[in-house]
Amino acid sequence: MNLTNKVIAITGGARGLGFAMAERLGKQGARLALLDMSAAALDEAVSALASQDIQAHAFVTNVADEQSVQQAFADIAARMGPVGGCINNAGITDDGLLIKAKEGVVEKRMSLSAWQKVLDVNLTGVFLCGREAATQMVEAGHQGVIVNISSISRAGNMGQSNYAAAKAGVHALTVTWGKELARYGIRTGTVAPGFVETDMTASMRPDMLERISSSVPLKRLGNPDDIAKSVAFIFENDYFTARIIECDGGLRL
Repeated sequence: MNLTNKVIAITGGARGLGFAMAERLGKQGARLALLDMSAAALDEAVSALASQDIQAHAFVTNVADEQSVQQAFADIAARMGPVGGCINNAGITDDGLLIKAKEGVVEKRMSLSAWQKVLDVNLTGVFLCGREAATQMVEAGHQGVIVNISSISRAGNMGQSNYAAAKAGVHALTVTWGKELARYGIRTGTVAPGFVETDMTASMRPDMLERISSSVPLKRLGNPDDIAKSVAFIFENDYFTARIIECDGGLRL
């Protein structure tokens, strides 16, 4: 896909990985619709992109809420035109063991609310935004690309029953949609990052960061643009669909 003047929606686009994707695709000529919960963060992101001559518009959206998503995509179409691409990047964590026991007594369990909250954002949000994006692409009569951001945790990770299940489901959606939507000229792809330098990792203790970095074969964390490059590849390669790129420094061998 040639990205010049294509409208690309990015959830969680105001910061971190989403903002890095916006920068990279914007420099390739895309017009960006940034979806996020924080109006202040969105305004800051739009301003930062404008300083680089990248056109972006802000849409305050709760991806876990059907009405909010439908309204956001309707607003995108009205203000910018129908989307040609959608990156489902928004995600949260609420980690905890399934159960924690001591001397045969279960002292703590993952709550249903912690399970549901992560599934609502990380999986249902992908479904809702992907459905709206695909609808716009088909009704506009043009080809499109949907990229879903998963994680190496999709293979299972201790303390992340909710997150791992959601991220495994995200890639299942990619494969399913790739098969269903190819007839309309819509391609799909998943990017599964490993450990990446973000605000969250920056707040970790130095010894923990060192331990994580040393576990990666390349001996460093990824940076957000490493993930953005993987996303850009999916957009650019017109024979790529329904597959996953694991960008993790070789961590999941």
